[in-house]
Amino acid sequence: MGHRDPTDVAWYDEELAKVAVDGAPRPLTAPIEIQEYDASWPGLFAREEARIRAALGDQIVRIEHVGSTSVPGLAAKPILDIALEVPDATDEEAYVPALERAGYTLRIREPEWFEHRGLRGRNPNVNLHVFSAGCEEVDRMVVFRNRLRADRADRELYAAKKRELAARDWTYAQQYADAKTEVVLEILSRAEV
Repeated sequence: MGHRDPTDVAWYDEELAKVAVDGAPRPLTAPIEIQEYDASWPGLFAREEARIRAALGDQIVRIEHVGSTSVPGLAAKPILDIALEVPDATDEEAYVPALERAGYTLRIREPEWFEHRGLRGRNPNVNLHVFSAGCEEVDRMVVFRNRLRADRADRELYAAKKRELAARDWTYAQQYADAKTEVVLEILSRAEV
């Protein structure tokens, strides 16, 4: 999705309509909720990882718990982010039906952004990000996660920015996510690769 100005709602209306599987962008129905770290999140990830592995078997190249729920001590939206690499993210027939049978719903198809596919899971809430094997974006997610796990100052900086941004009114969750870009890049600039 090109350049993202988080305050340009019209741009998001247009761009999200292009990538939403059903063509309809989904506005937020409630404010962004940031919770204190929940020690159950790693166990919930392990359960979802097992569900995904049971559904896909050897089609999984890599699976990682990413996002704020993967960082002990970091406040987060209570939604697990999981990065999944499959041999070819564009070959949806190879993995989407099995994930749908496992309880996930395909929501996003972003061919211009690393061929990303976004699926949504419920109970717990999951954003499952599917990429092709060897995707540099998954590497970036893992480097960012590891930096936050290892560096308290960066973890606190990120938490403060998230709380500040969550207090604003957003039409779409993606606006909130994009508004974090500057602090994410700052933290990544200090990460060891």
